[in-house]
Amino acid sequence: MITRLAAAAGLLALSTSLTLAQTATSTPAEPASKADSNLKEWQVAKIAKVGLAQALTTAEAQGDEKGGRAIDADFEKADSKDPAHYSVKVVYPSGKLVEYGINADTGALYKTENQPFERYFTRLKASDFQNAKTSLKDALTIAEQKAGGGKAYEAEVEKDGSAVQYEIKVAGADKEQEVKVGPDGKVLN
Repeated sequence: MITRLAAAAGLLALSTSLTLAQTATSTPAEPASKADSNLKEWQVAKIAKVGLAQALTTAEAQGDEKGGRAIDADFEKADSKDPAHYSVKVVYPSGKLVEYGINADTGALYKTENQPFERYFTRLKASDFQNAKTSLKDALTIAEQKAGGGKAYEAEVEKDGSAVQYEIKVAGADKEQEVKVGPDGKVLN
């Protein structure tokens, strides 16, 4: 009798664990726009369907003026009025600065806002970005490799002498990491 109860209990435990395993693997990933508000920004960015590089490409393709370069990008968690998104600033050769909102789940442009260049960059000129040997997209790739394959989710540009350098935040498996990339594409930290 005890052997039969043990066998029945074992079968019940096995079938329960198989059911749970099937449920866990068949549930699609939750969109970043619906993610738990208790998660940190880098944790939400890690589950976003659209990567920062794709958001930069989408933002740089916008606008009437050709030759725009992304110079700054921030990941923003969803709130009551906006979806989870990348806020990407693009500077054009004329000095015009435009901020584009790129939905982190669909990759679609959802907002556009002209910005005064001086408000963000007091020591940088539009030509500094146009003349940079390493683009922000290149710096993202370098930072992700340095961080061991994480997912870049924020990028900031700074001036280093007469050239630009990039500070990239990368979401790893269990933490975020900051990587600095110089104007020549070399990792600085």
